[in-house]
Amino acid sequence: MLVSWNTTNQCNMLCDHCYRDAGTKSVDELSTDEARQLIIDIKKAGFQIMIFSGGEPLMRTDIYELGKYATQQGLRAVLGTNGSLITPEVARKLKDSGFMAAGVSLDSLDPIKNNAFRKLDNAYQLTIAGMKNLQDAGLPFQIHTTVMDWNVEELEAITDFAVQIGAMAHHVFFLVPTGRGINIEDEALRVVEYEKTIARLMDKQKQVSIEIKPTCAPQFIRIADKKSVPLRFTKGCLAGISYCIISPVGNVQPCAYLDIRLGNVREKSFDLIWKENETLRILRTMEYEGKCGICDYKNRCGGCRARANYYNGKANYMAEDTWCLYHPQGDV
Repeated sequence: MLVSWNTTNQCNMLCDHCYRDAGTKSVDELSTDEARQLIIDIKKAGFQIMIFSGGEPLMRTDIYELGKYATQQGLRAVLGTNGSLITPEVARKLKDSGFMAAGVSLDSLDPIKNNAFRKLDNAYQLTIAGMKNLQDAGLPFQIHTTVMDWNVEELEAITDFAVQIGAMAHHVFFLVPTGRGINIEDEALRVVEYEKTIARLMDKQKQVSIEIKPTCAPQFIRIADKKSVPLRFTKGCLAGISYCIISPVGNVQPCAYLDIRLGNVREKSFDLIWKENETLRILRTMEYEGKCGICDYKNRCGGCRARANYYNGKANYMAEDTWCLYHPQGDV
């Protein structure tokens, strides 16, 4: 079980796809003391991994203190970052604070394309330097790439770069229109290209030793089976089942792209929200509609609940995932 906390809305980049529409610090973000209580309640709810993301989490001055506190509570603390602020000193402090790994965003090997997407002139150079600083400090990291129509042909090359620079994994994120991502929805891959791209990634997995994981693309479970690619993952869509996300001001939602407010940790403790919320109860039934409901991969894939919700009028998170090409037995 893993949970992601958007520690702050503040960010030094203005990325086109940002689901949080980050940039400026939100009014009334969780304080250090409130964050400590959140960490306690996350542990109480049974989670093992806590991702400190943003915005850019390194713009939060107490990030080292909170990472250390999460570690002391028995959680595996992980950082989700754009990497641009990771100097040698920052990398050492992250390591000393107990952070176990970092996910660093890189969307193109072409600095011009990457920087244009990230809205920062030297984003590419700073991010690569940040990865090298993490490696020098002995802090494992993986590369995160958001796949778009303009970088889809680069994915295997980015995986090769990940191997070269010493990353432990390459996670490829498929856009679900949320936040600023709504403005670039037409750049997202469509159904046939989506399936082909997942298949390409699973073919690439056979060629490299590091992990490749399509994210927000639960159909990779089915495609990996077809291609006899061994996986350590047993479930595709985790939203509300073994994963959720918390905003900078304490709002809980099933995943980053399923923008449904489940409660606020200032009004009700996180562990009780996780245990008692009705939306989460429904998600955990896995009683999906349409072909997702009769699919032989229902329990392992589950379809993307956020994508199902978005493309079915933003009203039904249990609908079928219309981006899936698979036709289960009994589908007409």
